[in-house]
Amino acid sequence: MPDVMSSSRLVGVGVGPGDPELVTVKGVNALRAADVVVVPVMDTGERGRAEATVLHYVPEEKVVRVVFALNERTDRARREAAWDAAGERVAELLRGHDTVAFATIGDPNVYSTFTYLAQTIGELAPDTVVETVPGITAMQDLAARSGAVLTEGTEPLTLVPVTAGSAVLKDALAGPGTVVAYKFGRHAAEVAEALRETGRIEDAVWGSALGLTEESIRPAAELDGAPLPYLSTLIAPARRDGGRGGKL
Repeated sequence: MPDVMSSSRLVGVGVGPGDPELVTVKGVNALRAADVVVVPVMDTGERGRAEATVLHYVPEEKVVRVVFALNERTDRARREAAWDAAGERVAELLRGHDTVAFATIGDPNVYSTFTYLAQTIGELAPDTVVETVPGITAMQDLAARSGAVLTEGTEPLTLVPVTAGSAVLKDALAGPGTVVAYKFGRHAAEVAEALRETGRIEDAVWGSALGLTEESIRPAAELDGAPLPYLSTLIAPARRDGGRGGKL
């Protein structure tokens, strides 16, 4: 049994937005090299995208499902208790294994549950080595599938979680660069209104379930205010009227 205080490693592995072919070679190697692979599940128990992706590359018996209150948005105490319990479970796994991988959709350093887990493990087992393997993000996948260019020349890129409120999104859309919105499915009507108010709806595109059978990619102008899947992504490209290389 390894000494968790000196030899254990916790590796956060980004497994992309859902398409199993978008896991990097390094990510696949990290998943296969780990003794166990932890996947986050909601307390309702259904299989999430991270777990479904991982099962393309490692056997099911190597996967450990750990409950995180991923669907908890209002009860902070309940959410914190779930994080604490998940951290204790992963710390227990680290005491019995040299390397534990944690699979997260997208990238482990971009709005990922892994951030909270790593902080908890830092308190429970401070000598654990924590590493991350980057993953392809939903905005990259949507850009590739829709043809939307994220940035040119000197354009800035702003990533906004719409759960922060529509005012934050409107401020970003009023700026000069490309705006990407995450987690806006439940706020689709507010997003459409913000795009129209700022004159940014014409070239904007949204997508959900990227790379999966239920994938949907549509112009933002078609947003009718109906709720969309929570993990929806929107790209509002920068205004470009200077021709090729106009932003250099």
